[in-house]
Amino acid sequence: MSTSDQPTPADPTGPTGPTDHDSDSEIPTHDLPPHEGRSAEERRAEDRRTEERRAETRSGEPRSVTESRESHAMRPAAGGAPSVSAPSASTTTPLPPPGAVPEEEPITELPPDAAPPSYEPVPDAFDPETPRDPHWFKTAVFYEVSVRGFADSNNDGYGDLRGLIERLDHLQWLGVDCLWLLPIYHSPLKDGGYDISDYTKILPEFGELGDFVELIDQAHARGIRVVADLVMNHTSDQHPWFQASRTDPDGPFGDFYVWSDTDEKYADARIIFVDTETSNWTFDPVRGQYYWHRFFSHQPDLNYDNPAVQDAMLEVLRFWLDLGIDGFRLDAVPYLYEREGTNCENLPETHAYLKRVRAEVDRLYPDRVLLAEANQWPADVVEYFGDPGVGGDECHMAFHFPVMPRIFMAVRREQRYPISEIMAQTPKIPENCQWGIFLRNHDELTLEMVTDEERDYMYAEYAKDPRMKANIGIRRRLAPLLDNDRNQLELFTALLLSLPGSPVLYYGDEIGMGDNIWLGDRDAVRTPMQWTPDRNAGFSRCDPARLYLPLIMDPIYGYQAVNVEAQRDNPGSLLNWTRKMIEIRQRHPVFGVGEYVELSASNPSVLAFVREIPDGEANQWGGMDTVLCVNNLSRFPQPVELDLRRFRGSTPIECMGGVQFPAIGELPYLLTLPGHGFYWFLLPPAPADAGDEVI
Repeated sequence: MSTSDQPTPADPTGPTGPTDHDSDSEIPTHDLPPHEGRSAEERRAEDRRTEERRAETRSGEPRSVTESRESHAMRPAAGGAPSVSAPSASTTTPLPPPGAVPEEEPITELPPDAAPPSYEPVPDAFDPETPRDPHWFKTAVFYEVSVRGFADSNNDGYGDLRGLIERLDHLQWLGVDCLWLLPIYHSPLKDGGYDISDYTKILPEFGELGDFVELIDQAHARGIRVVADLVMNHTSDQHPWFQASRTDPDGPFGDFYVWSDTDEKYADARIIFVDTETSNWTFDPVRGQYYWHRFFSHQPDLNYDNPAVQDAMLEVLRFWLDLGIDGFRLDAVPYLYEREGTNCENLPETHAYLKRVRAEVDRLYPDRVLLAEANQWPADVVEYFGDPGVGGDECHMAFHFPVMPRIFMAVRREQRYPISEIMAQTPKIPENCQWGIFLRNHDELTLEMVTDEERDYMYAEYAKDPRMKANIGIRRRLAPLLDNDRNQLELFTALLLSLPGSPVLYYGDEIGMGDNIWLGDRDAVRTPMQWTPDRNAGFSRCDPARLYLPLIMDPIYGYQAVNVEAQRDNPGSLLNWTRKMIEIRQRHPVFGVGEYVELSASNPSVLAFVREIPDGEANQWGGMDTVLCVNNLSRFPQPVELDLRRFRGSTPIECMGGVQFPAIGELPYLLTLPGHGFYWFLLPPAPADAGDEVI
């Protein structure tokens, strides 16, 4: 697309100009309750407009950004929608009334062979009469998908949206609640799609906009929501905005990026990609000035001090939300603004803009989620939730980066203290917000939020080959990091599913996929998904030489040995075990919404904590859901005594097999755990007639 084709800030149909949402006269009913001011004919007209929009998108001829949003003119604001919470897709077993205790039958876990949960379709976000579930993300299990690496439907060697649609049944079977898509936008792919050259086009290798709408529809029909990465901080240097900015400094896009006559400004800002970049400034010979970039030099930062840039990014969000997406992971949000004398991170201006973004999303798109990617300390990240007095008014979710490397440190040191310390430093978050936690993802295992001594320890333990290092981290998948030890894989997964926050699984980790450290950059952990032992691991039918990356072929992690087909047929496989653990988590909303209370254990190798919902009679989740989690971080069997007197009389029920353990009494509760073993216990209320016989 040439520069002349790009809309100017004054163009009312372009992503940088004023939109129909800037005029209250065109959206007169946004402040009204759902049905006031709207006749039945008006509601039917809105439904027709919505279907027309989605039909045109499927045909590959979507309307302009502004036109595609005219159907929102009659849609009620989020604040005007009924405050009704529908059961989340992840809540599969009805909870008893708050405080209710069966009188005749004991409370037990479902048997090990219980039927898998059934899924209800995701409510239609375009129907104002649909009951809302604004907190669905708090109990959700997320699954991170690289479209390029998941499934190839047209045999060109690249995964695509159609291939992902064909594999949705597997993800529904696994039990995930939400897909997180890595960037799907038009890009030169110098940074895996995080260098966007057009925000409103799908990368041709992935398909078309119609394929994306079909993915949303098919996922929603299976009770699965979809969120996608959105890079707000920077674009590709191939983006028409940047090309116009460098060639026409006085034009409408001349101030879309951060330019300077010197490379000495903002000297206190750290360099993030220390392996490849020596400065945050790069000289552009065309414009004759330096441009600012916090990441790679081919990713110039947008200038958010320019109101036109702010409006343009809001219009990008609206474009995709209009197509039905359930939210965004906002990439690199701490770096939106720059100020002299600061480290150019977490600035007040950034938070002010995020509040504006959140207000727009809440006003027009209820039940959508914004997830902040802010690799910062918890005390800094909590600011991205916004005002706790209103339950949070910036991002709904934020990643808890520091907890991840400390899980690896704690298990290797065989002591709970790294986890205990970071959890103690984690501040309380607003009521309507949630942490996102993960073990591995598409990037390196980042070690930015650890001390120099801890970083050296992690390198020594987990990156013995220099090729395993990348930037300030380790570019390995979960299974190779843990030497393919099944006990450790289960322990780490159990911690992921039980610590505070919504867990994120990385594609392939459910089967223990390996990596390829001989590939460049972070491609080591982005190889094709291994579906079968057949040609190209069932990922594609193309010539193997055409694959975007080579398959894993070593004898331990190769696709002939590690694949979905073989593990689905094996009841004892890691895949079936992971599915069972997700199912257990979904039966207990406390893992998503409950408080985290660490217990003082007599053995430093054991991490024990309780997940409980206080004031059970006053919340929608039910007060009986209390789970005790006990984790042995040592490779050797360990005993532990726990002070559980406040649960005196309760009979712990092991969640995996439904086995009842001895009742809790006044004495310390003694447990023994195998090496890298763990227990999840349901703690039902003590019987009313529990007497002194329980010691």
